[in-house]
Amino acid sequence: MIHMHDKITRKKVYYNKQIKYHLISLIFDEMLVHCRAVARGAKRPLLVGDLPFGTYESSTSQAIDTAVRILKEGEMDAIKLEGGAPSRIAAAKAIVEAGIAVIGHVGLTPQAISVLGGFKPQGKTVSSAVKVVETALALQEAGCFSVLLECVPPPVAAAAAAATAALQIPTIGAGAGPFCSGQALVYHDLIGTLQHPHHAKVTPKFSKHYACVGEVINKALVKYKEEVTNGSFPGPAHSPYKINDTDVNDFLNELQRLGLDKAASAAYEAAQKVKESSESVECMVASIQ
Repeated sequence: MIHMHDKITRKKVYYNKQIKYHLISLIFDEMLVHCRAVARGAKRPLLVGDLPFGTYESSTSQAIDTAVRILKEGEMDAIKLEGGAPSRIAAAKAIVEAGIAVIGHVGLTPQAISVLGGFKPQGKTVSSAVKVVETALALQEAGCFSVLLECVPPPVAAAAAAATAALQIPTIGAGAGPFCSGQALVYHDLIGTLQHPHHAKVTPKFSKHYACVGEVINKALVKYKEEVTNGSFPGPAHSPYKINDTDVNDFLNELQRLGLDKAASAAYEAAQKVKESSESVECMVASIQ
């Protein structure tokens, strides 16, 4: 399963430096563009698209319309929405009744951080833990085929998983311990793509880097800049398109005829440098052989 999360605003586009708003800034049409891009490349997995903030809260009709667009225009197979409030449960039920598969989301629901007081784990008190389990059950009753549990203690996730197991609805954990049916990590966190200081501030504590691809990318970019600056790139090996000497001379004469003497001089100097570089490479190859 591939989940197109609304965190694409954090991973791909830095709207502003305010971490608080990195999710709610996502525009629905931008979500559709990313969904379609994934759908073009991923033919085998189940594709799930998030309903972005502001696209499903007003009414069940709005929620259904948005979900339909995610499937029709985003080419997704199912949708995910953040549950918790009764209106979200009602939205999930209405979407399911419209014939669209839904994944619920409980625990830390990032779109509601202004209510939660920030990116804070849930289920750490008795009342909060019970609410996580009850919400998971309510989403199951609404017809969700799976529930995502984010940033909750493992015993709470285990309780929710056991509660939803009666109808064999799987739970997916994101910072919820090992007792869920499956696990989810953001791809860019998993492979360590981004090294920007902003990213370090918002990478969840539960994420594990299985590689540091960002370091490799940074080193490559630095090396590229160095070679462009010192003129070693592009060299003969990466300047493959040739013009023979006769055509060079005719080209220079034509430039002079057009009154483009500076252009002719620049072309002549470039041709000489290319010739010298090629001869140098040929001599080096001959000496090696």
